[in-house]
Amino acid sequence: MAIINTEKLITLDNHITLEEYKHPGATGEFTRLLHNISFAVRIISRDVRRAGLNDVLGLTEDTNVHGEQVKKLDEYANEVIIRVMAQSGNIAVMASEENEEIINVPKNRKKGNYVIVFDPLDGSSNIDVNVTIGTIFGIYRKVSKDGDDGTAEDIIQPGYKQVGACYALYGSSTMFVYTTGRGVNVFTYDPTIGEFLLINEGLKVPKKSSYYSVNEGNYHKWDRKVQQFIDYLKIIDDKTNRPYTQRYIGTGIADFHRTLHYGGIFLYPADVKNVKGKLRLVYEANPLAMLMEQAGGRASDGVNRILDLVPESIHVRTPLFVGSEEDVLELESFLRGDHPSQLESK
Repeated sequence: MAIINTEKLITLDNHITLEEYKHPGATGEFTRLLHNISFAVRIISRDVRRAGLNDVLGLTEDTNVHGEQVKKLDEYANEVIIRVMAQSGNIAVMASEENEEIINVPKNRKKGNYVIVFDPLDGSSNIDVNVTIGTIFGIYRKVSKDGDDGTAEDIIQPGYKQVGACYALYGSSTMFVYTTGRGVNVFTYDPTIGEFLLINEGLKVPKKSSYYSVNEGNYHKWDRKVQQFIDYLKIIDDKTNRPYTQRYIGTGIADFHRTLHYGGIFLYPADVKNVKGKLRLVYEANPLAMLMEQAGGRASDGVNRILDLVPESIHVRTPLFVGSEEDVLELESFLRGDHPSQLESK
């Protein structure tokens, strides 16, 4: 399928504004929020491009809340987003992968009616070797009633309450992908004019494909039913277009981006070391699930729809199986133990 499917010459800012016009009662606050997110992305993209020259590659001496050593660029991206959004006037509260607690807007700043959650730099283990990385955002409305400041209640909303989700991808080009519940739109940054330009409007993922993306180095740690699914994908069968082709980059957002365009399934199962999964529900799985569903795909923890899960805490983890609807449904049948190939082997 073609990656570019539009002849419109339209910028991200114009596209966001045109979407606002479709809502007669809109105040413009949500539009300004998206503008500010794209501004933060532009800053991060600039410094990702010259990271080696800026001496921001490599590790700091700190670890984040998950016990992972923090990359210098992680720390920088996190600070950029917090500073931009805290000054925007659109935000009541924030949460980041890099911060143990919720992030309040300073007392002297104007508060807004929205909440953002984010992974400032997904794929940070790949920073030093120039592999694609990205930033993920989820957007909610404030639901807490106690004053202008947001609370943890605003952060741990189920994913179906998101009013928007987006991500930036820093690779051979910088891309911005967003949804506000009216389909998925893809933009590429043109540094010569300083604008994101629309390249795909209303992106749709194929209902079924022949690709899978997973870290098979963890095969021996998975549940047997996940192993059976991966084994099944490798069996030659022309009727079901098998074997599938593996495509694995090692940056979750990059593997997701490829799956969003070409279909198939991206798997991040639980394992014996991470029994509840490894990806964070609030600021990784939920935004990606919203984007995939808006493109016509499916996102599951193997049993439940990701967007229906109620987070127990800001940093709760989950397994994630996301991609083409039929491929994810087939994976779920393996996990239930009722796939035809499993029944035949009994």
